[in-house]
Amino acid sequence: MSFTVDKQTLEDLNLLGKFTPGSIFNMFNKVQTSGGERLLSQLFKSPLTDFEEINKRSSLFRYFQDKTLGLPFSRAEFQTVENYLSTGSSTNYPAALLTTFSKKMQAALLRDERYAALQKGLSATISLFNALNDFLKQLNEPRPTPFDEERQVIQRILAISSLANVLKEKTRTEYSTVKLAAYDHLLKHTLRNDVEILLTYLYKLDVYLAVAKVGRAQNFNYAKALPKEMQQIEIAALWHPALVKGVANAVHFNKSNNMVFLTGANMAGKSTFMKSLGIALYLAHMGFPLAAKDLHFSILDGIYSSINVPDSLNMGYSHFYAEVLRVKKAAEEVASGNSFLVLFDELFKGTNVKDAYDATLSVTTAFAKFRQCFFIISTHIIEVGEALQKTTKNVQFVYLPTIMEGKVPKYTYLLEDGITTDRQGMLIIENEGILDMLKN
Repeated sequence: MSFTVDKQTLEDLNLLGKFTPGSIFNMFNKVQTSGGERLLSQLFKSPLTDFEEINKRSSLFRYFQDKTLGLPFSRAEFQTVENYLSTGSSTNYPAALLTTFSKKMQAALLRDERYAALQKGLSATISLFNALNDFLKQLNEPRPTPFDEERQVIQRILAISSLANVLKEKTRTEYSTVKLAAYDHLLKHTLRNDVEILLTYLYKLDVYLAVAKVGRAQNFNYAKALPKEMQQIEIAALWHPALVKGVANAVHFNKSNNMVFLTGANMAGKSTFMKSLGIALYLAHMGFPLAAKDLHFSILDGIYSSINVPDSLNMGYSHFYAEVLRVKKAAEEVASGNSFLVLFDELFKGTNVKDAYDATLSVTTAFAKFRQCFFIISTHIIEVGEALQKTTKNVQFVYLPTIMEGKVPKYTYLLEDGITTDRQGMLIIENEGILDMLKN
C-alpha cells in the first residue's frame, strides 16, 4: 500500500522541488551523480509503509552517517563515465574492432574527436571502478553491517575475471586500438548488464553518502518505526529542519490522546510547529535523518494538511469554500478507516466569527472520535477549546505563549499545557505605527 500525501500537503510542508527555495528535497540534494539525483527524487515521492523496510533503510543511512566518507570521484568524472557507457557498441567483436579502426582513421584524417573520446571514456571508467574497489575495502569490517549485502554484490561484479583484467590497466591513459576495441566491447556488450548493475549501486551509494552527510552536518537523528497497530507517536524533541537553532518541543500521541488542540498568538510558532511534525513524520517514513530526538512512531497511511489553503479564481471558489472542500477531503480519508496525521491550521478563518466557532467545534469534535488518526488543530477561537474540555477526553490542550516586554511581544516557542488568551494583533498594528500614519 502506498503512502498517501496530496499536492496541497506537499506544498504546505515544502517537501519537493529541485528549484523550490528552501524545499526539504533541496536540503538533502547533495548527490554527485545525475542518477543519484533521480533516485533521491524517487525516494521523496515514495515514502514506505512497512516498518521493517523503514528501519532497514534508516540503518543504512545511520551506518554511513557514523562514518566520514565521500564518493571517491567528482561529478564531472562520473559524467565522463556515464557519457562513455551510454554510447553504442557493436554486438560482435570483429565489428567493434572495425568500427574502432574507422574512428582512429577519421581522427587522423578529419580530426574527428570520437576516437579520443573513446580513449578518455575508457580510461575514466577503469579509474572509477578501481576507485570504487578501493573505497569498498574500507567497508570490510569484522562485524556485520547494513551495507554488507550491497557491498558484496558490487565486489562480486568487480571480481569477474574479464573485468578484473581490464581494471589492471589503471595506470594507462591510452590504449592500443585492439585493446580499446576489446575493452569497449566487453564493457558495453558482454558485461553490459553487470555494468548497469554497478551504476545502479553507485547511484544508491551516492544517495546514502549524501543523505548521511546532511544528517551529520545538521545533527539529525533517526526514527524507530513501529507496527501500525501500536498507534503512537513519541518524540522527545522536535524542531524545524530549516532552523539552525530551532526550539525543540516534545510530542506525544497515542490512542487515548490522539488530538492536540493548539492555541497561541500570531507569530507564536503554531504553523512552524505543525510543519515540523509533518516534515518529521514524512522523512521518518522514508527512513531519512530528521530534526528530532528519540522519535518512535507507528506506521501511518498518509499525512493530510490544511495550512496554506488558497482560493481558486478559475473554479470560482472563495477562501472559505476552499477550506470547506479541504476539510471534506480530510473527512473522506479519515472516515475510510486509514491512519493519518492531520494538520489543520486555523480552521474556517475565511468566514465570520460565529460560523467559524460553530464549524470548528463541530468538525473538531467529529474528528476526535477517529482514534486511529492523529490530529493537530490550531485556532484563535479559544472558546472552542473551552467547550471541548467539557465534552472530550482524548484531546491535549497546549499553547505557545507570548511574553510581553513592555509593549513588545516575545515568543518562547515552547509548548505549555492549557489554552492561552494571548491576543497581540492590535498591539502589533499599533507598534508598527499604522494608525498614526492615517491620522489627519
